[in-house]
Amino acid sequence: MITESENIHRLQYEEKEVLLVGTAHVSRESVDLVARVIEEEKPDTVCIELCASRYQAITQENQWQNTNILKVIKEKKAFLLLANLMLASFQKRIGKKFGVKPGEEMIQAIHSAEAIGAHVHLADRDVRTTLSRTWRLMRFRSKIKVLAELMTSFGALDDIKEEDIENMKNRDVLETLLTEVGDALPEIRSILIDERDQYLAQKIRSAPGRKIVAVVGAGHVPGIQKYWEAPIDMDELEQIPPKGKLFNVLKWGLPLMILGLMASGFYSAGTASGTDMIKWWVLANAILAGLGATIALGHPVTILSAAFAAPITSLNPMIAAGWVSGLVEAFLRKPRVVDFQELPEDISSLKGFWRNKITRILLVVVLTNMGSAVGTFVAIPMMLKFIS
Repeated sequence: MITESENIHRLQYEEKEVLLVGTAHVSRESVDLVARVIEEEKPDTVCIELCASRYQAITQENQWQNTNILKVIKEKKAFLLLANLMLASFQKRIGKKFGVKPGEEMIQAIHSAEAIGAHVHLADRDVRTTLSRTWRLMRFRSKIKVLAELMTSFGALDDIKEEDIENMKNRDVLETLLTEVGDALPEIRSILIDERDQYLAQKIRSAPGRKIVAVVGAGHVPGIQKYWEAPIDMDELEQIPPKGKLFNVLKWGLPLMILGLMASGFYSAGTASGTDMIKWWVLANAILAGLGATIALGHPVTILSAAFAAPITSLNPMIAAGWVSGLVEAFLRKPRVVDFQELPEDISSLKGFWRNKITRILLVVVLTNMGSAVGTFVAIPMMLKFIS
């Protein structure tokens, strides 16, 4: 019988015996531990810290070929998909450096479960729900910081040593990259860690069978133990909160305020001042949105579309400049089958993100929107100077 240790914990729930195995998500030691525990314990069910979408990502190599990039843009999910790809890239490159496939301990758990005829039970919350709940609570400045954290992670791998991989057991990749933001915003830490601990605890204890092995990141083990006997509302944890009242006020109030500023400029300061206000509004939005599309290496027509759309879309809450430029980029540089096939490899390098047509389209959407948003806040103080 497997004895308890730093990474193995035995729990009881009603008539169920649960063996909780804490792992690092990129660790050969963890892969071997998972195989040994399942082989020796022969559980009825093996729970794994994966949701359905992440399960497909590691078990179906060609899943990206089914991605509808136009649908992603229209459903306003470009940033979520881009962030997800960047997280996958970070994990993939660590695995390549140390000779371990990302998520291999989960793959091992699946194979070991199948070998003994055990049921495989997906225990984690959908990563899109976690990212969406996190995104709703973040300020614009924090969103830029997150993107910067993800981008700078590309250059951080040279300093990672093999012993650091075991230290990553304390948090998964999502938590690692968002640590600084989480420290500044406790609500986000709650979503990334506490909520997932609760979710995992409930899914594991409700799994079928009397004997269960649960394979999770070691950073979640203390939280799962903490919430093991607590009542947990799964509906609440799976709900994406509505946008706050402040968002709705700003969504419509900011464009109205800007239009009011322009009208005030013409009325109180004369035609010249009003015209100058419009000029600053157009220039700030157009230049910075175009700059965002340029940084994403968009097609010249895409850059022009971003610059043309931004001054207009910034006054229209129903559409964003990035959606326009993203759709133009997708039309001009249609992704090919080979782009989907090469996506898993391309996301392993910073250059690959810009080379692959799929990720470049996502970058165009995200960076154009960010440029347009910055342009709005640059333009407002410049316009106020013309009101005496």
